[in-house]
This record gives sequence, structure tokens and C-alpha cells, in this order.
Amino acid sequence: MGTAGVSDNSGWDATLEDLEGRRQQARAMGGTDKVAQRRAEGRLDARGRIDGLLDAGSFTEIGTLAGPVPADALVAGVGAIDGRPVAVGAEDFTTMGGSIGPAATRKRWRIADIARRERIPLVMLLEGAGHRPPMPGDPGGGGPNDLQAQAALSGIVPMVCGMMGPSAGHGAITALLCDFSIMTGDAAIFTAGPPVVEASLGERVGKDDLGGPAVAIGAGTIHNTAADDADLLAQIRSYLSYFGSSAWESPPVVNIGDTGPRRIDRMLDLVPRDGRRGYDMAAVVESLVDCGHSLAIQPDYGRSIICALACLGGEPVGVVANQPVELAGSIDAAAADKAAHFISVCDAFHLPLLFLADNPGVLAGTASERAGVLRASARMYAAQTGATTVKIHVTLRKAFGFGSCVMAMNPHDSQTLSFAFPGATVGAMGAAGAGRAVGADEQAERDLRRAEEESAYRSASALSFDEVIDPRDTRNAILSALEVSARRRRQPCEPKTRPGITP
Repeated sequence: MGTAGVSDNSGWDATLEDLEGRRQQARAMGGTDKVAQRRAEGRLDARGRIDGLLDAGSFTEIGTLAGPVPADALVAGVGAIDGRPVAVGAEDFTTMGGSIGPAATRKRWRIADIARRERIPLVMLLEGAGHRPPMPGDPGGGGPNDLQAQAALSGIVPMVCGMMGPSAGHGAITALLCDFSIMTGDAAIFTAGPPVVEASLGERVGKDDLGGPAVAIGAGTIHNTAADDADLLAQIRSYLSYFGSSAWESPPVVNIGDTGPRRIDRMLDLVPRDGRRGYDMAAVVESLVDCGHSLAIQPDYGRSIICALACLGGEPVGVVANQPVELAGSIDAAAADKAAHFISVCDAFHLPLLFLADNPGVLAGTASERAGVLRASARMYAAQTGATTVKIHVTLRKAFGFGSCVMAMNPHDSQTLSFAFPGATVGAMGAAGAGRAVGADEQAERDLRRAEEESAYRSASALSFDEVIDPRDTRNAILSALEVSARRRRQPCEPKTRPGITP
């Protein structure tokens, strides 16, 4: 028995020393040399990435001792971003190339399970070789399927993936199941890596040509790029700041300043009155949103539509805007696919949608048809018309044919409020195209042009727009729509049910 007031730990010393030794071995990852090499290259290791993502001191690790190699090459646990809990997993490339063993699979399932159960976001940071062959010490028997668990989270909690190096096979699918994915310049994503491609197909190809940023962004596989690890982690934190922690929560109020009404005099300079002249819609978005701050989603894919997260009056919103400097704002297959996904994500997590329309319609032509523009635009329309979140619409200059439908112009499609600039033209097609289509003579062409010029007022007279507004009052009109919808948006939230099938 120990001296009074002094504990002899009742024999715990050796046990605790053993535990600490095991923990230290796991935290050493692939060993001192490999970790030092990464740091010399200016790159973060898995634990450094988690530290850079989460609030300082908030990480609680799970599965530290899982598997036959340190943490089974996956550092996982829970922590906080801006004070809000998240679940996180980071592949450890210094340990067997970040490959996935049975224990890591169980850990991946477990953090997805925690995210579902506790209704918190899931963040995955990837750099790994996919599944590895069985090893001595691997847990036996079948285990839970982590991809099934992740797929079941879709629309339930926000899911974000950072590609921070090469990622193949099973691990790469993780990115495609997430709402938002981002990659660094040295990352790559593919079904199978270069050695497997050469062995199975006889094709010699490097990782960049197989799945580097140019390939992944061009194919729409990954949403955004980052300059380096730190930039990627900052973008993830920014993205999550616009969303509630789950579909049971409203988006948070984000007061970065500039939340009140204001007139935008320069709107008359930003948007030419002549509908045939191009302009940069990104500048219009910047002028409208709080402090000009927004996060563009897939800016280098489907460039004729802008999708961005921003705040208006301190309220997070999703902006879907035609971009007249790209294809004159025509909606091609890539733009429609991008917008359909973005609309669905915003709708799932109750972000109001702001549509800024200025397009000559869905892109016509043989190349567009071969790219599947009809299917893609139908997918966008299905996402838009099925959205139950707040929808606010502004037609700036024109919206023709199906291009008006996918941009939520119809106020009888569950819109909160719908606006148009004076002189906005709408209809099946523009006057010039209509004249050629019907073989109009000179007088008929003049009549068509006159009708086109009056179309905004004609639509307003039939309440196809709620109001024709001075362009300088656009922000204030949008803020009024958000105010009108405030009570509905503050009602108890729950996940959407989706009985339909996306085209």
C-alpha cells in the first residue's frame, strides 16, 4: 500500500507505458524519414492536414491502433470547424502509400456512421493507392461497406472531399460521392493508376495525363482546384461555412458586413442594354452579394453557367447565373450538368436559390446534341422544378425557349418572387430566329422585333414576372424576397424525399 496521499497507480504504470508506446508508433506514421521527406518537399502529412483543417486542439482520433500498420494508413476521428463538429478521415501516404486495408475500411465506415448518427458533415482527405492485398494481422471476416455508408449520407449531411495526391480505385470513388470535391495541382484521380493501366491495356501514361487536374476538371469529375494543401483546406472551411451541419438545420447566418439594402448604380454599366453585347456576369454577382465575396463552384467546367455560394443580407444563397461571355450564355451539356448538381445540393440543405437569367436558350448544333444537351438540360430542369427551397429569379436581358424553364423563370413554379429588367425579352426564340423560322416578310419582322422589345411588359401584364425593376434596385429586390421567405426558411427542417429519378 502506498504512502497516504500518494498514489502508487495500483500497477497501471506498465500498462499505460505500453499504451503510450503503441500510440507513438501509430502517430509516427510511415516513419521519421518519410515524414521528414514530405516536410522537406513543403507538403503536409495526414496528421498535419487534419490539424490545418480543424480548429486547434479539437481533434479526437478514433481507430489509432486499428490494423497491422500505423493507424492502418488512415487517420480518422472527429473535430470542429469554426466551432461546429465534423467527422474527418485522411489517408496517410507515408504508410503503404495510403492503401486501404480491412481495418481502414471499417474506420471509413465508422466516421460515416458517426456523421449520419450525429448529423455532422463528413470530410475526406485523400492520397492513396486504393485497396491493398491482404496482410498478416488484418481483421478477418466481412466488414461494413464504407461506400454504402457514404452513399446513404447523400443529402443528409454535407460531404466534402480533398484530393491531395494521387488517388485510385475505391478511394477515388469517395470523391464522386461527395457534394463538393477539390484537388491540388499535384493530385490525380483515376479508376486505376498508371501501372495497372499499362499491365492491363498496354498503355503507358503518366498520372497527370491519366487523371491530373486538367483531365479531372475537364471531365467534371472534380469541382475545384487549389494552389496547395493550405489553400485546399481553407476552401473546404469556406464551403462548409455556407451550410448547416445537416439537412435538419437551416444555413447559418453569416454576417461579414454589407448586409443591408443598397442601390447599385454601376449595374447600368455592367449590363449593356443591347442584348447582343456580351458582359461578365461574374461582375454582376460580385456587385450584388455581401462584400462582393463568393465561392465559385466548378468555375472551369460548363463555363456558360456560373454556380456560386455567397451571402445576401447575411443569408447564404446559391447563385445560378448565365454567363454571356461564354457561348453568349447558351446552356451546353456541361453547364446544365454542373447546375443540376449544384441546385440539388443547395436544395438538400435549404439554401435559397437565386437565378440570374440572360441566355439565348439551350445550345443548338450537332456537337451540342452529340454531347447530350437535351438529357443534361432535362436533368437541370428536373432539379430546378423539383427544388422546394426558396427560388428567386431575375431576367436581366433575355431568356428564350427551354433556357427560360431551366433558369426558373416561370413564377408559377413555386417561386418566391420573380423579377425582370425593363427591355428583357422572352419567348420561344429571339425575333431574328422567329422571323427566319416562319419566313416572315419585312413588315412581319418589324412586328416581331417590336413585340420582342415589349415582351417584359407583356409578361408583366400577365404576371409572368412579379415586377419589372430598375436594374439598380436588383439587390434590394432580392433582399425583399429573402425577407418575405424568412418565416418559411426558419421553420423546422428535415431531409428531402426524392421519389423522382434524375434524367
